[in-house]
Amino acid sequence: MTTPYSTTTTRAETDADASAPASAARFLLLGDSHAGPVGRAAKAAGIPFSGGPIGAGRDFNAEFFDTRGTDVVFRKAEADAHYRRFLDELGIAGLGELTVPLVCTFGFSAHFIATTENWRIYRVRGGGFAPGFLESPLFEDLVRATVRDALAFYAHARELGLRVLAAMPPQRVPGLSSPDVFMAAQDVVRRAVTALGVEVVALRERVTDGTGLQRPELCEPNDVIHGNLAFGRLILADLLARGL
Repeated sequence: MTTPYSTTTTRAETDADASAPASAARFLLLGDSHAGPVGRAAKAAGIPFSGGPIGAGRDFNAEFFDTRGTDVVFRKAEADAHYRRFLDELGIAGLGELTVPLVCTFGFSAHFIATTENWRIYRVRGGGFAPGFLESPLFEDLVRATVRDALAFYAHARELGLRVLAAMPPQRVPGLSSPDVFMAAQDVVRRAVTALGVEVVALRERVTDGTGLQRPELCEPNDVIHGNLAFGRLILADLLARGL
């Protein structure tokens, strides 16, 4: 089987998706390239699932899908084609027919949200933010507006009665992003999806070192964004501990 490839997918993720008999798959995995390590870990462990990355993280924040009855249609043809293939693997015609948990990474590509240039207008003299800005209602509203359709996707899935789990991304901040915004934005999205009834796999305390960033042994080498297979195994272990 070929694997969805995005502009942010690493070579190591080229076999991240896997097909499983409809009766055997334990979850449907949908997301950006951060879904790759989860899929690779499940495949290596022999855990049957369907799904994988269907696009780049920036594609899944706003205006990326439409509802059609109890299903969704992704606006990018390639993403929708991958999604349809995953549904076919499960033997269903739409999201509303899903009988296994849905695992997503939509809305959690915080490095896009945290692009330094986007926040320059809010900084004060000296380059920092005014005290309390990153905890303010304004900041929360800005982040929620940025990921508005990711939140709408989660809300739609929950309204269908699905069990939905969201995996937070690796704690890695590329050079064009601001670490303080990166961390704060993740927290906003986490609170927002939790309020929708989504279970969040949040491993920040387990995967970071004294700098607050991801430990090297959990990072994809020669890459500034992604986690590696070991990181994917930690997320998978959390999912399995939740009964998936």
